[in-house]
Amino acid sequence: METYDYIVIGAGYAGLTATKNLLEAGKTVKLLEARDRIGGRVFTKTLEDGTYIDLGGQWIGPTQERIYALAKEYDVDTFKSYDLGLSTLLFDDKLKRYKGIIPPLPIPALLSLDFAIKKLNKLSKNINLAQPWQSPNAEDYDSMTLHTWVQGQISSQKAKMLFNIASDVIFAAPSNEVSLLHALFYTKSGGDFDRLMNMKNGAQEERLMGGAAAIAQKMIANFPIDVLRLESVVTNIVQTNHGVAVSGKDFNYSASRVIVAIPPTLAGRIAYEPALPANRDQLTQRIPMGSVWKCYAIYDRPFWRDTNLNGLAATNQGLVSVSFDNSPRDGSKGILTGFAVGNAAKKMNELSEEQRKKETLTFFEKCFGPAAATPQQYIDYSLSNEAHSRGCYAGVMPTGAWTSLGQHLSKPCGRIHWAGTETSDVWNGYIDGAVRSGERVAAEVLEFVRHTPITVESYGHTPTMTMMMTITMMMTTTKYHFITKNIIQSKIDD
Repeated sequence: METYDYIVIGAGYAGLTATKNLLEAGKTVKLLEARDRIGGRVFTKTLEDGTYIDLGGQWIGPTQERIYALAKEYDVDTFKSYDLGLSTLLFDDKLKRYKGIIPPLPIPALLSLDFAIKKLNKLSKNINLAQPWQSPNAEDYDSMTLHTWVQGQISSQKAKMLFNIASDVIFAAPSNEVSLLHALFYTKSGGDFDRLMNMKNGAQEERLMGGAAAIAQKMIANFPIDVLRLESVVTNIVQTNHGVAVSGKDFNYSASRVIVAIPPTLAGRIAYEPALPANRDQLTQRIPMGSVWKCYAIYDRPFWRDTNLNGLAATNQGLVSVSFDNSPRDGSKGILTGFAVGNAAKKMNELSEEQRKKETLTFFEKCFGPAAATPQQYIDYSLSNEAHSRGCYAGVMPTGAWTSLGQHLSKPCGRIHWAGTETSDVWNGYIDGAVRSGERVAAEVLEFVRHTPITVESYGHTPTMTMMMTITMMMTTTKYHFITKNIIQSKIDD
Protein backbone atom coordinates (compact mmCIF):
# COMPACT_ATOMS: atom_id res chain seq x y z
CA MET A 1 0.00 0.00 0.00
CA GLU A 2 1.40 3.36 -1.04
CA THR A 3 0.64 6.43 1.02
CA TYR A 4 0.53 10.06 -0.12
CA ASP A 5 -0.40 13.40 1.34
CA TYR A 6 -3.24 13.70 -1.19
CA ILE A 7 -4.97 11.63 -3.83
CA VAL A 8 -6.62 13.38 -6.78
CA ILE A 9 -9.23 11.57 -8.86
CA GLY A 10 -9.58 12.81 -12.43
CA ALA A 11 -6.84 14.18 -14.71
CA GLY A 12 -8.89 16.84 -16.44
CA TYR A 13 -7.92 20.48 -16.03
CA ALA A 14 -9.40 20.59 -12.51
CA GLY A 15 -7.43 17.58 -11.29
CA LEU A 16 -4.27 18.61 -13.09
CA THR A 17 -4.37 22.10 -11.61
CA ALA A 18 -5.02 20.80 -8.10
CA THR A 19 -2.14 18.32 -8.46
CA LYS A 20 0.18 21.02 -9.79
CA ASN A 21 -0.53 23.38 -6.91
CA LEU A 22 -0.17 20.67 -4.27
CA LEU A 23 3.13 19.49 -5.73
CA GLU A 24 4.36 23.07 -5.74
CA ALA A 25 3.42 23.25 -2.04
CA GLY A 26 5.81 20.36 -1.41
CA LYS A 27 3.16 17.66 -0.97
CA THR A 28 3.13 14.12 -2.31
CA VAL A 29 0.24 13.43 -4.67
CA LYS A 30 -1.19 10.46 -6.57
CA LEU A 31 -3.29 11.42 -9.59
CA LEU A 32 -5.70 8.71 -10.76
CA GLU A 33 -7.36 8.83 -14.18
CA ALA A 34 -9.93 6.31 -15.41
CA ARG A 35 -9.25 6.91 -19.11
CA ASP A 36 -6.11 6.04 -21.08
CA ARG A 37 -5.43 9.75 -21.58
CA ILE A 38 -5.38 13.01 -19.64
CA GLY A 39 -7.57 16.04 -20.29
CA GLY A 40 -10.97 14.81 -19.19
CA ARG A 41 -13.64 16.54 -21.26
CA VAL A 42 -10.84 18.15 -23.26
CA PHE A 43 -9.75 15.63 -25.89
CA THR A 44 -7.34 16.65 -28.66
CA LYS A 45 -6.92 14.06 -31.41
CA THR A 46 -3.95 14.21 -33.78
CA LEU A 47 -4.56 12.74 -37.24
CA GLU A 48 -2.01 10.86 -39.33
CA ASP A 49 -0.94 13.97 -41.24
CA GLY A 50 -0.39 15.94 -38.03
CA THR A 51 -3.67 17.87 -38.18
CA TYR A 52 -5.30 18.11 -34.76
CA ILE A 53 -8.95 18.41 -33.86
CA ASP A 54 -10.62 18.95 -30.50
CA LEU A 55 -13.30 16.37 -29.84
CA GLY A 56 -14.18 17.99 -26.51
CA GLY A 57 -13.82 21.52 -25.14
CA GLN A 58 -11.67 23.85 -27.22
CA TRP A 59 -12.29 27.61 -26.96
CA ILE A 60 -11.07 30.27 -24.55
CA GLY A 61 -11.91 33.95 -24.41
CA PRO A 62 -11.79 37.31 -22.58
CA THR A 63 -11.88 37.30 -18.75
CA GLN A 64 -10.84 33.63 -18.64
CA GLU A 65 -7.73 34.69 -16.79
CA ARG A 66 -6.75 31.38 -15.21
CA ILE A 67 -6.49 29.35 -18.42
CA TYR A 68 -4.65 32.25 -20.09
CA ALA A 69 -2.24 32.31 -17.15
CA LEU A 70 -1.52 28.60 -17.64
CA ALA A 71 -1.04 29.12 -21.39
CA LYS A 72 1.54 31.80 -20.62
CA GLU A 73 3.24 29.71 -17.94
CA TYR A 74 3.62 26.72 -20.26
CA ASP A 75 4.37 28.77 -23.37
CA VAL A 76 1.31 27.66 -25.36
CA ASP A 77 0.28 30.20 -27.99
CA THR A 78 -3.30 31.18 -28.74
CA PHE A 79 -4.85 32.37 -31.99
CA LYS A 80 -8.10 34.03 -32.98
CA SER A 81 -11.02 31.93 -34.16
CA TYR A 82 -11.71 32.74 -37.80
CA ASP A 83 -14.64 35.17 -38.06
CA LEU A 84 -13.82 37.35 -41.08
CA GLY A 85 -16.55 37.74 -43.65
CA LEU A 86 -20.24 36.85 -43.61
CA SER A 87 -22.15 34.50 -41.34
CA THR A 88 -24.95 32.27 -42.61
CA LEU A 89 -28.52 31.70 -41.45
CA LEU A 90 -30.49 28.78 -42.90
CA PHE A 91 -34.01 29.39 -41.70
CA ASP A 92 -36.98 27.43 -43.05
CA ASP A 93 -34.88 26.46 -46.10
CA LYS A 94 -34.12 30.11 -46.88
CA LEU A 95 -30.44 31.01 -46.97
CA LYS A 96 -29.33 34.44 -45.76
CA ARG A 97 -25.88 35.96 -45.30
CA TYR A 98 -25.16 38.68 -42.79
CA LYS A 99 -22.37 40.61 -41.16
CA GLY A 100 -21.86 41.11 -37.46
CA ILE A 101 -23.81 39.41 -34.69
CA ILE A 102 -27.34 40.52 -35.63
CA PRO A 103 -29.13 37.89 -37.75
CA PRO A 104 -31.37 39.03 -40.62
CA LEU A 105 -34.77 38.61 -38.96
CA PRO A 106 -37.81 40.90 -39.29
CA ILE A 107 -37.56 44.00 -37.10
CA PRO A 108 -40.27 42.88 -34.62
CA ALA A 109 -38.50 39.54 -34.14
CA LEU A 110 -35.13 41.22 -33.64
CA LEU A 111 -36.57 43.66 -31.09
CA SER A 112 -38.23 40.81 -29.21
CA LEU A 113 -35.01 38.79 -29.18
CA ASP A 114 -32.92 41.76 -28.09
CA PHE A 115 -35.38 42.55 -25.29
CA ALA A 116 -35.23 39.00 -23.92
CA ILE A 117 -31.43 38.82 -23.96
CA LYS A 118 -31.10 42.20 -22.26
CA LYS A 119 -33.61 41.20 -19.60
CA LEU A 120 -31.80 37.90 -19.00
CA ASN A 121 -28.55 39.82 -18.58
CA LYS A 122 -30.21 42.27 -16.19
CA LEU A 123 -31.73 39.54 -14.02
CA SER A 124 -28.41 37.70 -13.91
CA LYS A 125 -26.65 40.69 -12.33
CA ASN A 126 -28.47 40.03 -9.05
CA ILE A 127 -27.40 36.40 -8.81
CA ASN A 128 -25.11 35.47 -5.92
CA LEU A 129 -22.44 33.43 -7.69
CA ALA A 130 -21.03 31.97 -4.49
CA GLN A 131 -24.48 30.99 -3.22
CA PRO A 132 -27.04 31.06 -6.05
CA TRP A 133 -29.74 29.68 -3.74
CA GLN A 134 -29.41 32.87 -1.64
CA SER A 135 -30.11 35.17 -4.62
CA PRO A 136 -33.19 37.41 -4.61
CA ASN A 137 -36.18 35.48 -6.01
CA ALA A 138 -34.09 32.30 -6.14
CA GLU A 139 -37.06 30.06 -5.27
CA ASP A 140 -39.19 31.58 -8.03
CA TYR A 141 -36.42 31.36 -10.63
CA ASP A 142 -35.62 27.79 -9.64
CA SER A 143 -39.24 26.70 -9.91
CA MET A 144 -39.41 27.38 -13.65
CA THR A 145 -37.39 26.35 -16.69
CA LEU A 146 -35.61 28.68 -19.05
CA HIS A 147 -38.13 27.58 -21.69
CA THR A 148 -41.09 28.71 -19.56
CA TRP A 149 -39.48 32.10 -19.02
CA VAL A 150 -38.70 32.56 -22.74
CA GLN A 151 -42.29 31.72 -23.66
CA GLY A 152 -43.43 34.66 -21.56
CA GLN A 153 -40.79 37.08 -22.83
CA ILE A 154 -40.58 36.54 -26.60
CA SER A 155 -43.68 36.86 -28.77
CA SER A 156 -42.11 36.20 -32.17
CA GLN A 157 -41.87 32.52 -33.11
CA LYS A 158 -38.76 33.18 -35.21
CA ALA A 159 -37.10 34.98 -32.31
CA LYS A 160 -37.98 32.11 -29.95
CA MET A 161 -36.50 29.63 -32.38
CA LEU A 162 -33.26 31.59 -32.73
CA PHE A 163 -32.97 32.04 -28.97
CA ASN A 164 -33.45 28.30 -28.46
CA ILE A 165 -30.72 27.52 -31.01
CA ALA A 166 -28.34 29.75 -29.04
CA SER A 167 -29.35 28.45 -25.60
CA ASP A 168 -29.16 24.81 -26.72
CA VAL A 169 -25.60 25.37 -27.92
CA ILE A 170 -24.64 27.24 -24.74
CA PHE A 171 -26.03 24.67 -22.30
CA ALA A 172 -25.86 21.53 -24.49
CA ALA A 173 -29.37 20.90 -23.22
CA PRO A 174 -32.86 22.00 -24.31
CA SER A 175 -34.21 25.03 -22.47
CA ASN A 176 -37.03 22.98 -20.91
CA GLU A 177 -34.42 20.97 -18.98
CA VAL A 178 -32.58 24.01 -17.58
CA SER A 179 -33.67 25.85 -14.45
CA LEU A 180 -34.04 29.60 -14.97
CA LEU A 181 -31.93 30.11 -11.84
CA HIS A 182 -29.19 27.97 -13.38
CA ALA A 183 -29.44 29.92 -16.65
CA LEU A 184 -29.05 33.20 -14.77
CA PHE A 185 -26.15 31.84 -12.69
CA TYR A 186 -24.42 30.47 -15.79
CA THR A 187 -24.93 33.75 -17.62
CA LYS A 188 -23.38 35.84 -14.86
CA SER A 189 -20.64 33.25 -14.34
CA GLY A 190 -19.43 33.94 -17.89
CA GLY A 191 -20.15 37.68 -17.87
CA ASP A 192 -23.39 37.92 -19.81
CA PHE A 193 -25.41 36.03 -22.43
CA ASP A 194 -23.79 37.96 -25.29
CA ARG A 195 -20.32 36.85 -24.21
CA LEU A 196 -21.44 33.23 -24.04
CA MET A 197 -22.82 33.45 -27.60
CA ASN A 198 -20.13 35.40 -29.38
CA MET A 199 -16.78 34.72 -30.97
CA LYS A 200 -15.30 38.23 -31.01
CA ASN A 201 -15.04 39.38 -27.39
CA GLY A 202 -16.81 36.17 -26.45
CA ALA A 203 -16.25 32.69 -25.08
CA GLN A 204 -15.29 31.39 -28.53
CA GLU A 205 -12.75 34.09 -29.37
CA GLU A 206 -9.52 32.07 -29.32
CA ARG A 207 -8.07 28.59 -29.63
CA LEU A 208 -4.89 27.02 -28.32
CA MET A 209 -2.05 26.09 -30.64
CA GLY A 210 -1.70 22.32 -30.65
CA GLY A 211 -5.24 21.88 -29.38
CA ALA A 212 -6.98 22.46 -26.08
CA ALA A 213 -5.05 19.60 -24.44
CA ALA A 214 -1.67 21.20 -25.24
CA ILE A 215 -1.41 22.86 -21.83
CA ALA A 216 -2.46 19.65 -20.08
CA GLN A 217 0.30 17.72 -21.84
CA LYS A 218 2.92 20.23 -20.73
CA MET A 219 1.59 20.21 -17.19
CA ILE A 220 1.87 16.45 -16.87
CA ALA A 221 5.36 16.49 -18.40
CA ASN A 222 6.47 18.63 -15.45
CA PHE A 223 5.10 16.26 -12.80
CA PRO A 224 7.29 13.57 -11.24
CA ILE A 225 7.01 10.45 -13.37
CA ASP A 226 5.17 8.37 -10.74
CA VAL A 227 2.42 10.91 -9.98
CA LEU A 228 -0.04 9.92 -12.73
CA ARG A 229 -1.69 6.54 -13.06
CA LEU A 230 -3.93 6.04 -16.11
CA GLU A 231 -6.69 3.46 -16.67
CA SER A 232 -7.40 3.44 -12.95
CA VAL A 233 -11.13 3.49 -12.27
CA VAL A 234 -11.77 4.38 -8.63
CA THR A 235 -14.51 2.19 -7.21
CA ASN A 236 -14.21 2.75 -3.46
CA ILE A 237 -13.34 5.55 -1.07
CA VAL A 238 -13.09 4.67 2.62
CA GLN A 239 -12.42 7.30 5.25
CA THR A 240 -11.80 7.25 8.98
CA ASN A 241 -10.83 9.86 11.51
CA HIS A 242 -7.21 9.31 10.49
CA GLY A 243 -7.21 9.29 6.71
CA VAL A 244 -8.73 8.02 3.51
CA ALA A 245 -8.18 4.96 1.30
CA VAL A 246 -8.88 4.92 -2.42
CA SER A 247 -9.09 1.68 -4.35
CA GLY A 248 -10.04 0.06 -7.63
CA LYS A 249 -9.05 -2.95 -9.66
CA ASP A 250 -5.40 -3.76 -8.92
CA PHE A 251 -4.64 -0.64 -6.88
CA ASN A 252 -5.02 0.61 -3.35
CA TYR A 253 -3.69 3.93 -2.04
CA SER A 254 -4.04 5.89 1.17
CA ALA A 255 -3.73 9.58 1.95
CA SER A 256 -4.69 12.30 4.37
CA ARG A 257 -7.39 13.57 1.98
CA VAL A 258 -8.83 12.92 -1.45
CA ILE A 259 -9.94 15.38 -4.13
CA VAL A 260 -12.68 14.11 -6.44
CA ALA A 261 -12.26 16.18 -9.61
CA ILE A 262 -14.90 14.59 -11.85
CA PRO A 263 -18.50 15.56 -12.72
CA PRO A 264 -21.05 15.03 -9.92
CA THR A 265 -22.84 12.29 -11.84
CA LEU A 266 -19.58 10.31 -12.10
CA ALA A 267 -18.74 10.97 -8.46
CA GLY A 268 -22.04 9.31 -7.63
CA ARG A 269 -20.81 6.02 -9.11
CA ILE A 270 -18.09 5.61 -6.48
CA ALA A 271 -18.88 3.55 -3.38
CA TYR A 272 -18.21 5.51 -0.17
CA GLU A 273 -17.68 4.17 3.35
CA PRO A 274 -19.23 5.58 5.38
CA ALA A 275 -21.95 6.61 2.94
CA LEU A 276 -21.98 10.23 1.87
CA PRO A 277 -24.46 12.56 3.56
CA ALA A 278 -27.91 12.04 2.06
CA ASN A 279 -28.12 15.51 0.51
CA ARG A 280 -24.76 15.18 -1.24
CA ASP A 281 -25.82 11.80 -2.61
CA GLN A 282 -29.17 13.24 -3.74
CA LEU A 283 -27.33 16.07 -5.50
CA THR A 284 -25.32 13.66 -7.67
CA GLN A 285 -28.61 12.19 -8.88
CA ARG A 286 -29.94 15.57 -10.01
CA ILE A 287 -27.18 16.96 -12.24
CA PRO A 288 -27.34 15.30 -15.67
CA MET A 289 -24.63 15.99 -18.22
CA GLY A 290 -25.26 17.95 -21.40
CA SER A 291 -25.38 16.12 -24.73
CA VAL A 292 -23.18 17.07 -27.71
CA TRP A 293 -21.97 15.57 -30.97
CA LYS A 294 -19.04 17.36 -32.62
CA CYS A 295 -18.93 16.60 -36.35
CA TYR A 296 -15.80 17.42 -38.36
CA ALA A 297 -15.48 17.68 -42.13
CA ILE A 298 -11.86 18.11 -43.26
CA TYR A 299 -11.05 19.59 -46.69
CA ASP A 300 -7.83 20.38 -48.51
CA ARG A 301 -8.42 24.10 -47.88
CA PRO A 302 -11.03 26.46 -46.36
CA PHE A 303 -12.83 27.06 -49.68
CA TRP A 304 -15.73 28.98 -48.10
CA ARG A 305 -13.38 31.85 -47.38
CA ASP A 306 -13.08 32.38 -51.16
CA THR A 307 -16.64 33.69 -51.18
CA ASN A 308 -16.18 35.79 -48.03
CA LEU A 309 -17.85 33.32 -45.68
CA ASN A 310 -16.52 32.79 -42.17
CA GLY A 311 -17.84 29.26 -41.63
CA LEU A 312 -20.27 30.34 -38.91
CA ALA A 313 -23.77 29.08 -39.72
CA ALA A 314 -26.98 28.35 -37.83
CA THR A 315 -30.16 26.58 -38.81
CA ASN A 316 -33.57 25.58 -37.44
CA GLN A 317 -33.74 22.35 -39.44
CA GLY A 318 -31.96 19.01 -39.17
CA LEU A 319 -29.97 17.72 -36.22
CA VAL A 320 -26.76 19.74 -36.68
CA SER A 321 -27.72 23.30 -35.75
CA VAL A 322 -24.50 25.36 -35.89
CA SER A 323 -21.11 25.27 -37.56
CA PHE A 324 -17.73 26.94 -37.06
CA ASP A 325 -14.53 27.31 -39.04
CA ASN A 326 -12.05 25.16 -37.13
CA SER A 327 -9.23 25.32 -39.65
CA PRO A 328 -5.60 25.55 -38.48
CA ARG A 329 -4.21 29.04 -37.96
CA ASP A 330 -2.25 28.87 -41.23
CA GLY A 331 -5.25 27.67 -43.24
CA SER A 332 -3.32 24.64 -44.44
CA LYS A 333 -6.51 22.61 -44.12
CA GLY A 334 -10.16 23.55 -44.27
CA ILE A 335 -12.08 22.24 -41.26
CA LEU A 336 -15.76 22.79 -40.56
CA THR A 337 -17.19 21.68 -37.23
CA GLY A 338 -20.90 21.09 -36.74
CA PHE A 339 -22.64 20.78 -33.39
CA ALA A 340 -25.67 18.63 -32.61
CA VAL A 341 -26.75 19.49 -29.07
CA GLY A 342 -29.43 18.63 -26.54
CA ASN A 343 -32.30 16.59 -27.92
CA ALA A 344 -30.72 16.60 -31.39
CA ALA A 345 -27.61 14.95 -29.92
CA LYS A 346 -29.79 12.30 -28.32
CA LYS A 347 -31.30 11.57 -31.73
CA MET A 348 -27.82 11.41 -33.23
CA ASN A 349 -27.01 8.70 -30.66
CA GLU A 350 -29.48 6.45 -32.47
CA LEU A 351 -27.94 6.94 -35.92
CA SER A 352 -25.13 5.10 -37.64
CA GLU A 353 -21.93 6.95 -38.50
CA GLU A 354 -23.01 7.10 -42.13
CA GLN A 355 -26.35 8.64 -41.17
CA ARG A 356 -24.65 11.18 -38.91
CA LYS A 357 -22.29 12.04 -41.73
CA LYS A 358 -25.21 12.59 -44.08
CA GLU A 359 -26.94 14.88 -41.57
CA THR A 360 -23.79 16.95 -41.14
CA LEU A 361 -22.76 17.24 -44.78
CA THR A 362 -26.29 18.08 -45.91
CA PHE A 363 -26.19 21.09 -43.58
CA PHE A 364 -22.71 22.09 -44.73
CA GLU A 365 -23.63 21.76 -48.39
CA LYS A 366 -26.73 23.92 -48.03
CA CYS A 367 -24.72 26.62 -46.29
CA PHE A 368 -21.41 26.53 -48.15
CA GLY A 369 -22.10 24.95 -51.52
CA PRO A 370 -21.44 21.64 -53.34
CA ALA A 371 -17.74 21.49 -52.36
CA ALA A 372 -18.81 20.90 -48.76
CA ALA A 373 -20.42 17.58 -49.69
CA THR A 374 -17.11 15.81 -50.38
CA PRO A 375 -14.58 16.26 -47.57
CA GLN A 376 -11.30 14.40 -47.50
CA GLN A 377 -12.25 13.01 -44.13
CA TYR A 378 -15.26 12.97 -41.79
CA ILE A 379 -14.95 12.41 -38.03
CA ASP A 380 -17.56 12.77 -35.32
CA TYR A 381 -17.49 12.17 -31.59
CA SER A 382 -19.69 12.44 -28.52
CA LEU A 383 -18.38 12.38 -24.97
CA SER A 384 -21.77 10.92 -23.99
CA ASN A 385 -20.38 7.63 -25.30
CA GLU A 386 -17.40 7.78 -22.94
CA ALA A 387 -18.12 5.87 -19.75
CA HIS A 388 -15.89 8.26 -17.83
CA SER A 389 -17.40 11.46 -19.23
CA ARG A 390 -21.08 10.61 -19.82
CA GLY A 391 -21.61 13.92 -21.62
CA CYS A 392 -20.41 17.43 -22.22
CA TYR A 393 -19.96 20.33 -21.70
CA ALA A 394 -20.95 20.12 -18.04
CA GLY A 395 -23.61 19.08 -15.57
CA VAL A 396 -26.86 21.06 -15.94
CA MET A 397 -29.05 22.05 -13.01
CA PRO A 398 -32.76 21.30 -13.56
CA THR A 399 -35.53 23.02 -11.62
CA GLY A 400 -35.26 22.80 -7.85
CA ALA A 401 -31.69 21.52 -7.71
CA TRP A 402 -29.90 24.76 -6.83
CA THR A 403 -32.27 25.85 -4.06
CA SER A 404 -32.69 22.43 -2.44
CA LEU A 405 -29.21 20.93 -2.77
CA GLY A 406 -26.82 23.45 -4.35
CA GLN A 407 -25.00 24.19 -1.10
CA HIS A 408 -23.58 20.65 -1.15
CA LEU A 409 -21.92 21.00 -4.56
CA SER A 410 -18.45 21.90 -3.27
CA LYS A 411 -18.90 21.38 0.47
CA PRO A 412 -16.32 18.84 1.74
CA CYS A 413 -17.56 15.56 3.19
CA GLY A 414 -15.06 14.82 5.92
CA ARG A 415 -11.78 14.17 4.11
CA ILE A 416 -13.37 14.18 0.65
CA HIS A 417 -13.17 17.41 -1.34
CA TRP A 418 -14.85 18.25 -4.65
CA ALA A 419 -13.57 19.96 -7.79
CA GLY A 420 -14.52 20.21 -11.44
CA THR A 421 -15.92 23.01 -13.57
CA GLU A 422 -19.41 22.40 -12.10
CA THR A 423 -18.09 23.65 -8.74
CA SER A 424 -16.71 26.93 -10.09
CA ASP A 425 -18.60 30.18 -9.59
CA VAL A 426 -16.72 31.89 -12.44
CA TRP A 427 -16.82 30.44 -15.97
CA ASN A 428 -18.81 27.47 -14.74
CA GLY A 429 -18.91 24.81 -17.46
CA TYR A 430 -15.76 26.03 -19.22
CA ILE A 431 -12.09 25.02 -19.15
CA ASP A 432 -11.30 28.18 -17.19
CA GLY A 433 -13.87 27.15 -14.57
CA ALA A 434 -12.17 23.77 -14.23
CA VAL A 435 -8.80 25.46 -13.64
CA ARG A 436 -10.33 27.78 -11.05
CA SER A 437 -11.89 24.84 -9.22
CA GLY A 438 -8.52 23.08 -9.10
CA GLU A 439 -6.90 26.16 -7.61
CA ARG A 440 -9.71 26.54 -5.07
CA VAL A 441 -9.66 22.93 -3.89
CA ALA A 442 -5.87 22.82 -3.55
CA ALA A 443 -5.98 25.88 -1.31
CA GLU A 444 -8.93 24.37 0.54
CA VAL A 445 -7.24 21.09 1.46
CA LEU A 446 -4.05 22.86 2.54
CA GLU A 447 -6.08 25.19 4.76
CA PHE A 448 -8.08 22.31 6.26
CA VAL A 449 -4.91 20.45 7.19
CA ARG A 450 -3.59 23.50 8.99
CA HIS A 451 -6.70 24.44 10.94
CA THR A 452 -9.49 21.87 10.90
CA PRO A 453 -9.47 18.49 12.64
CA ILE A 454 -11.82 16.16 10.75
CA THR A 455 -13.74 13.26 12.23
CA VAL A 456 -15.99 10.84 10.43
CA GLU A 457 -18.70 11.66 12.97
CA SER A 458 -18.68 15.27 11.76
CA TYR A 459 -20.91 14.38 8.85
CA GLY A 460 -23.29 12.04 10.57
CA HIS A 461 -21.57 8.74 11.38
CA THR A 462 -20.83 7.36 14.83
CA PRO A 463 -17.51 5.97 16.06
CA THR A 464 -19.19 2.56 16.34
CA MET A 465 -20.06 2.64 12.63
CA THR A 466 -16.49 3.63 11.86
CA MET A 467 -15.10 0.67 13.80
CA MET A 468 -17.43 -1.72 11.98
CA MET A 469 -16.36 -0.59 8.52
CA THR A 470 -13.90 -2.42 6.33
CA ILE A 471 -10.81 -0.29 6.51
CA THR A 472 -8.11 0.07 3.93
CA MET A 473 -5.54 2.35 5.38
CA MET A 474 -1.89 2.82 6.04
CA MET A 475 -0.88 5.72 8.25
CA THR A 476 2.50 7.39 7.84
CA THR A 477 2.29 9.06 11.25
CA THR A 478 2.00 5.80 13.25
CA LYS A 479 3.75 2.43 13.29
CA TYR A 480 0.71 0.47 12.12
CA HIS A 481 -0.86 -0.67 8.86
CA PHE A 482 -4.61 -1.05 8.48
CA ILE A 483 -5.38 -3.56 5.72
CA THR A 484 -8.72 -4.14 3.92
CA LYS A 485 -11.11 -6.50 5.73
CA ASN A 486 -8.76 -7.08 8.65
CA ILE A 487 -7.09 -4.73 11.11
CA ILE A 488 -3.59 -6.07 11.37
CA GLN A 489 -0.92 -4.51 13.47
CA SER A 490 2.40 -4.84 11.75
CA LYS A 491 5.57 -3.27 12.92
CA ILE A 492 7.21 -0.78 10.61
CA ASP A 493 10.94 -0.42 10.74
CA ASP A 494 11.97 2.91 12.13
